[in-house]
Amino acid sequence: MASYPLPTDELGILASPTGTSCEFIQVLMKLQRAAQLINSTLDLEALLDRVVNDLADSLGNVKVGIWLRQPGSDDMVLQGVRGCTVYEKGSRLQIGRQGLVGRVAATGQMHYATDVRIDPYYVVCEVSTRSEVCIPLKIGGEVIGVFNVDHIETNAFTDDQLLVLEALAGHIAVAIENARLFQREWLERERMQREADDARTMQQAIFLKATPLVPGFAFETAWHPAGAVAGDWYDFIDLGDERYGIVLADVSGKGMSAALLMSATRAILRSLAKLHPSPGETLAHLNQTLLEDFPCGKFVTMIYGVLDAKSRKVTIASAGHLRPLLIDCAGSFLDIEPGLPLGLAPSSYPEQTLQLEPGTHLLLYTDGITEATNHLDEEYGAARLLAHFEQPGACVNGLIEEVRQFGNGSEHADDATAVLIRSR
Repeated sequence: MASYPLPTDELGILASPTGTSCEFIQVLMKLQRAAQLINSTLDLEALLDRVVNDLADSLGNVKVGIWLRQPGSDDMVLQGVRGCTVYEKGSRLQIGRQGLVGRVAATGQMHYATDVRIDPYYVVCEVSTRSEVCIPLKIGGEVIGVFNVDHIETNAFTDDQLLVLEALAGHIAVAIENARLFQREWLERERMQREADDARTMQQAIFLKATPLVPGFAFETAWHPAGAVAGDWYDFIDLGDERYGIVLADVSGKGMSAALLMSATRAILRSLAKLHPSPGETLAHLNQTLLEDFPCGKFVTMIYGVLDAKSRKVTIASAGHLRPLLIDCAGSFLDIEPGLPLGLAPSSYPEQTLQLEPGTHLLLYTDGITEATNHLDEEYGAARLLAHFEQPGACVNGLIEEVRQFGNGSEHADDATAVLIRSR
């Protein structure tokens, strides 16, 4: 945080030609400590209470107030006060029209009324007040508030004390600005967190639903966003006549932008899937639509399969996605010729058809699994993925946990999603 130094010997305060009393030195030291405390507070209300109370305790026989300019108006609003019985927090004075505070707010110059009874700008407050000093609080040359101190004695403040109070006003102004910036940033983060939480809830409602009941098959899914929301997604689309579209995709990027593009892609795919019988045709039409709408540089990798439960066949096409893992007695990654990721350029999408005999399983997954790294920057990789499913009882939730443990301590994290098609 920025701050202003209090006056020192170089300004002649501690070594004035006429000498300085021990009493004033003690007051100066108290004010310097108060300034340090002021600059350590980021809660605006607590800051203003600390300022007025610390000053009143340090100076004695004074009433202290801090008025801040109300944005979008010509009013000064009392935000911190100690010792005043007439004005309370929330009281207002008009800039340029009411009292010393209003005048200082308008001129941007300190005003010291040595005897308030004869000062033309003074508005009667406490009957015991005899002198008052009002000092502007400025940031970047702009008056953001006014700091005033009243005393029961006439001409109560020396030149040295006024210099100290002016310097202290600099600390107060900077502390107020820091507290306001912190408050704005905190409110903005809170708003963004609420939006992220709402988006995550919506995504969970989409993904964490029951998988379809298909005779002879079972589905396992795992969806683990790296942040509040994800660009990874999967879906099951009932195409009728015991045919099901099964999709797993990964939108480039992270966070809210990836989540928005994911939602748009999902909606378009669902509208196209029932119009085109094969996955290759579906991906080609989807790609053409995304080329027209996607932002430059954004794309989606996708694996899309159509499962025919009657024939136990699945036909698969890939848009630049990772090769599915066929889990059978041998275990191998399918050698599918991929088309380009969706949204980059026109492309065709070759298909491959598999017979899923009972006991044969097919795993679809995103690169947040195979490209997960550990603290040595080693990738989890395809070999570990295959080894995981060679174990008895292997499942996708166990896979995600294994990947999580593997990457423990790594600073790199990505969405991790998997769909396992079990043929029974």
